[in-house]
Amino acid sequence: MNRCSLLPSLFCTTALAGLLALSPLAGRAQTSTNPSAATQAQPLPQRIPPISARAQRGVLRIVQPPEVLLNSRPARLAPGARIRNRNNLIVVSAALLAKDLPVRYTLDPMGLVHEVWVLTAEEAARDPVPLVYNPQPQE
Repeated sequence: MNRCSLLPSLFCTTALAGLLALSPLAGRAQTSTNPSAATQAQPLPQRIPPISARAQRGVLRIVQPPEVLLNSRPARLAPGARIRNRNNLIVVSAALLAKDLPVRYTLDPMGLVHEVWVLTAEEAARDPVPLVYNPQPQE
């Protein structure tokens, strides 16, 4: 009784696929021979997952999690709030303490900050803070 009859054929198929992927011909179709193509302005990459269409623009400062200042007004992070940094990676709120961050954010039905996307410099320049936002506290 031979229990390993499938092993050699499976191994050969996997090894052959790996060798083909490493061959010099595999990456040749992806390179460009046009030198001017590299110097043309490339559009900014789309975030995946994308920023929600419902997201509002603002400035976020994390004071002491879950307490935050959103557009210089006290707010609170929702339980399970997701904060994505400039590289679109999820970070914990404590990693962003005491920094004024240009963000897009959504609120949950209770008015708590639910999702936050920290904007890159290019994204912040394309999407300015609305004029109704006043960073100076009212006296």
